[in-house]
Amino acid sequence: ILGVPPGASENELKKAYRKLAEEYHPDKNPNAGDKFKEISFAYEVLSNPEKCKLYDRYGEQGLREGTGGGGGMDDISSYIFGRGLFSFMGNQSRSRNGRREDMMHPLKVSLEDLYNGRTTKLQLSKNVLCRASSGQGGKSGAVQKCSACPGRDLRIMIRQLAPGMVQQMQSVCSDCDGEGEVINEKDRCKKCEGRKVMKEVKILEVHLDKGMKHGQRITFTGEADQAPGVEPGDIVLLLQEKEHEVFQRDGNDLHMTYKIGLAEAL
Repeated sequence: ILGVPPGASENELKKAYRKLAEEYHPDKNPNAGDKFKEISFAYEVLSNPEKCKLYDRYGEQGLREGTGGGGGMDDISSYIFGRGLFSFMGNQSRSRNGRREDMMHPLKVSLEDLYNGRTTKLQLSKNVLCRASSGQGGKSGAVQKCSACPGRDLRIMIRQLAPGMVQQMQSVCSDCDGEGEVINEKDRCKKCEGRKVMKEVKILEVHLDKGMKHGQRITFTGEADQAPGVEPGDIVLLLQEKEHEVFQRDGNDLHMTYKIGLAEAL
């Protein structure tokens, strides 16, 4: 629904959600109410690890009924609307302990690599705090909370559908583009242009130990995207064994199918 690949980062989810929410918002597209609800629900699930697990296990109905979670849809609505929609939607870049989510990457390896061991290098692009502005995005004191949201990333709008019937809608704050903060253009860092982070190419040295298996993980602690005030997550490489043209691995054993003629069999 959001048009993002599996394993998409929080930033990718947020950008995709903003783009689609603006496109299908009922104020701009009155006939897209159902589509807007689908987009909001998809973002709500994908951006929350606990809801994502419930959805993967029980499906949409299970999530709405609170299957396995000890609560129903009333609890979910209470969490979103009663405890503060803004606090729920505005902090998806971090987990509940103030740490960014881990980034999972598949790494295809050959049977020979797993048998003999190997050291290889992996190049990736990641966000790092802007060194010029120390991750502030501008000079000291330049960053201010958005007065329109205020500082909550989203706006709540109440629309009257009929006498005695109102609809509460959420939309990305257009003043701060959903960031919750604003920096005057003249005070923005020239390097990061107020974004607080910059793209950097990182080279990781990956060591495959002899005997490693398909599905095993290699973790690089704290090497995921950085963000101001948040502990970076880990980069986790998931080993995926490529199909071998001769052998099939079964635990620590190797199997092969070898065709022989009748004469050889006798």
